Amino acid sequence: MIRRAWQSSMIALARSKAAKSAMQRWGAASDLASRFVAGATVEDAVARAAGLHAEHSIRGSLFYLGEYVDRLDLVAENVAAKCAIADHLGRTGLDIHISVDPTQIGHNIDPALGRRHAFTIAEAIRQAAGNRPGVHGLMLDMEDHSVVDATIALHDALQSAGMPMALTLQAYLRRTEADIQAQIRRGSRIRLVKGAFVAGNDIAFTRQPEIKANSRRLIDLMFSKGSRDAGAYPVLASHDDRLQAYALERAAAAGWRAGEYEFEMLLGVRNDVARDLAGRGERVRLYLPFGRDWWPYAVRRIGENPRNATLLLRALIGSSR
Repeated sequence: MIRRAWQSSMIALARSKAAKSAMQRWGAASDLASRFVAGATVEDAVARAAGLHAEHSIRGSLFYLGEYVDRLDLVAENVAAKCAIADHLGRTGLDIHISVDPTQIGHNIDPALGRRHAFTIAEAIRQAAGNRPGVHGLMLDMEDHSVVDATIALHDALQSAGMPMALTLQAYLRRTEADIQAQIRRGSRIRLVKGAFVAGNDIAFTRQPEIKANSRRLIDLMFSKGSRDAGAYPVLASHDDRLQAYALERAAAAGWRAGEYEFEMLLGVRNDVARDLAGRGERVRLYLPFGRDWWPYAVRRIGENPRNATLLLRALIGSSR
């Protein structure tokens, strides 16, 4: 109950235009941004990705910040930024791996517009990647439960058109087991996350033990022999080392080899665990958000656990000085 109330309040704070405007003006609050955000520009983010790969063999998935967009000029800015990422990464030896929220490229304004923009970004990735090796693609992030069907349909349409695609699914939703089974049959790249949104008990698991148990059931599916035979590519996006260990156990039992799946984590959250996994030869990727519009993202990260309240308190105290 406390966790859900905390999450709800932080999501409301993340969506507050007044709070965002105030906090993003203060240099002190940027301490909060620097923990979770890879920089202000695409050059910053690509440099951060290159450093992680050179120092720790950790890959990156770049995300230009900005979501729940309701203005066409901001949609155009987001699409241009995503294409710029592909162009910049195309000049490096790094994966051209870009995360996209459907709402930031126009879905809420016009789903057909969002679809056209998704094709544009996916084509930019495909062109920049060419035939060079790597795990390249457009990773569709999953937002709140109201856009799940639309996001899956968008992924499937682009995938069927031959675009390099991947899809995020959320362990807290009751429907996800069926969604993962469908994506395994398609041989998809599937990123499993816990889910940072709040929903009712009728459509979601609301207690942490339930979500953990469902995560294990979903890992069983993703790392099964049938999934491997279908050509699926599992991505476990979790900072829980027990879930990571469980995935490694299931992968070994089903004959998966390192490099046929990956682990993903967030920049600024348990970086030591990411480095340890990479040092053991596992494929690890960090989610690297960047841009000026950092407040909603950083606050959602804080909202994932009430124990993170001290991070917000420090930022608020710093901004008031």
